[in-house]
Amino acid sequence: MAKMSHDVTNLGLAAEGKKRILWADRDMPVLQQIREKFEKNKPLKGLRMGCCMHVTSETANLMRTLKAGGASVALCASNPLSTQDDTAASLVKDFGVPVYARRGESVQVFYDHLNAVIDAAPHITMDDGADLVNLLHGKRQADAKGVLASMEETTTGVIRLRAMKAEGKLRFPVIAVNDADTKHMFDNRYGTGQSTLDGIVRATDVLMAGKRVVVAGYGWCGRGVAMRARGAGALVTVTEIDALKALEAVMDGFDVRPMNEAAEFGEVFVTVTGNKHVLREEHFRRMRNGAVVCNSGHFDVEIDIPALKKMSKRVNKDIRRNVDEFVLRSGNSIFLLAEGRLVNLAAATGHPASVMDMSFATQALAAEFCRKQSGRLSIDVHDVPKEIEEHVASVKLATMNVNIDKLTREQVRYLASSDEGT
Repeated sequence: MAKMSHDVTNLGLAAEGKKRILWADRDMPVLQQIREKFEKNKPLKGLRMGCCMHVTSETANLMRTLKAGGASVALCASNPLSTQDDTAASLVKDFGVPVYARRGESVQVFYDHLNAVIDAAPHITMDDGADLVNLLHGKRQADAKGVLASMEETTTGVIRLRAMKAEGKLRFPVIAVNDADTKHMFDNRYGTGQSTLDGIVRATDVLMAGKRVVVAGYGWCGRGVAMRARGAGALVTVTEIDALKALEAVMDGFDVRPMNEAAEFGEVFVTVTGNKHVLREEHFRRMRNGAVVCNSGHFDVEIDIPALKKMSKRVNKDIRRNVDEFVLRSGNSIFLLAEGRLVNLAAATGHPASVMDMSFATQALAAEFCRKQSGRLSIDVHDVPKEIEEHVASVKLATMNVNIDKLTREQVRYLASSDEGT
């Protein structure tokens, strides 16, 4: 493929995209502060950064921050349906960021865009799902030599990277930004929780109150979806394979049972596991007529869509925006949202800016950390340094006008001593 300076749907959308980006920026005060500091100190000067992320207004403000720090940045989409075309246009036209992303792009174009970012010879990569890193460990191995470090934004990506490390394949250090408390405790729980419900309601216009909602997985994302669905008045069932998480869901007040049982009465199904074929043929056969199925995990493999197609006598595409109807041979219909891709980004606008403020502030500071530690990080999957976590949380509290207590000298001594007891 010939080298491209950018590839977006329509640069004419830039004006609307800029409004969207600046609106999100108002709700990202921690990232604003980092951008101001970066503008002065230029901690990323001379770095080339390649980013594969959801092209949203919040991501745009992270790109602005990296540029303010002195980095040159290239961005592609981490999902074919998550790109906001107006945001992509504005990043190119108004902020000078080469963007390779079109909403609804084919798999071939998706990989062309990944390759375009690698063509920029990045020193540091940012990933959401590890597709960029995976390509650098596959067909573009030669280009991995120049990569100092990478950062991974999502659970599925971290799973892939830890597998690479275990297999002895990992070629450069990775910071597991997803595992930071300032990311998964807030972004995954509150962001995914709210935006998933938002995507379901936008796509279907259903009343959640009284609906029987089945949430597959009770990790941080599953917790958030279950909590928000219950808050909207839904009757929530959780399915799990992990005994501890299942026990937690029970003690949080949720009905817990196997998917085979839940499939018989569920009306809305949401997968958030990071695993494959969580909803499959045996479950589709048990589902009631009109069941809605969707996914908020990173890849579109959590729902076995090929099996659903095979057992259907016809598929009615786009009966409503982001809704496909699968009519089974039994006559029952199952409604699939957003082609089984991330429903919160494909059918809605993703996480609210205020929660992405923490995730992307952590990303920006992790990039600065990688620059400072260049050549000293072992080839492994590393946690975000505790100092970064504490800084982001403290600044976020300050922007919310929330104050907390400090330890007294006596308390500091007590916590460091073994002298006092009963």
